[in-house]
Amino acid sequence: RRATTRDAVAHTARLPPPRENSSTMAQDAMMQQMMEKKLYDMAKSMEDALDDELHRMNNMDQDDLENIRRKRLEAMKGDQDKRKKWLAMGHGELRDLQDEKEFFSEMKGEDMMVVHFYRNNWPCKVMDMHLDMLSKKHLETKFAKIDAEKSPFLTERLKIWMLPTLALVSKEKVLDYVVGFDDLGGTDDFPTEHLRLVLASKNMINYHGDDAEADARRSAYQKSTEVVDPPNLRKGGGNLVLGSDDEDSDFD
Repeated sequence: RRATTRDAVAHTARLPPPRENSSTMAQDAMMQQMMEKKLYDMAKSMEDALDDELHRMNNMDQDDLENIRRKRLEAMKGDQDKRKKWLAMGHGELRDLQDEKEFFSEMKGEDMMVVHFYRNNWPCKVMDMHLDMLSKKHLETKFAKIDAEKSPFLTERLKIWMLPTLALVSKEKVLDYVVGFDDLGGTDDFPTEHLRLVLASKNMINYHGDDAEADARRSAYQKSTEVVDPPNLRKGGGNLVLGSDDEDSDFD
């Protein structure tokens, strides 16, 4: 009986593993092939799409470079034409207007014009220095000055009551003013950049603070102009007030 049991156990141990159904094996093989083909198709599709994109980008880059080159040449030609026109109109310098008639003649056809009403004194000379520097940097704007004492009609008509005063002119109309040094920090030792930013804020020059010096001085300018006055509000700040007791402040 024990032998019979041992023989049975041995026989059981030697039994071969159960065979898988042939149809199941075929399905698995087919699924494997389908997955491989799908992966191949996906890879091929991605590769084709990448090739198409690279081809398109290469063509686009060539077109972009050509367009950039063409637009740059057109812009350079346009800038050159504008420069010639501005110089012919008297831009690029601080022009000294001799009388009121010349003032009206010079302002014709000007989109941006800054006119300094001055007198022969230190504050006005400081303003002239800065305006002369800006006139060479901003050819798009005409810069001029006129002796306030020799322009009674203009000073009365424009209510010029403090020197220095900048009249900001566009299309033959005075749109705004910069009166004294209040907008420039209230002192006569302000940097040119301060005046530049003030004129830019009043749309009298094309400037967005893109010079290297602008960033270094921007914070100082903002601190000096924390209180912003409404447009056309004209006030003084220790400069020459016409009609005051200062012997140099009125028209003798």
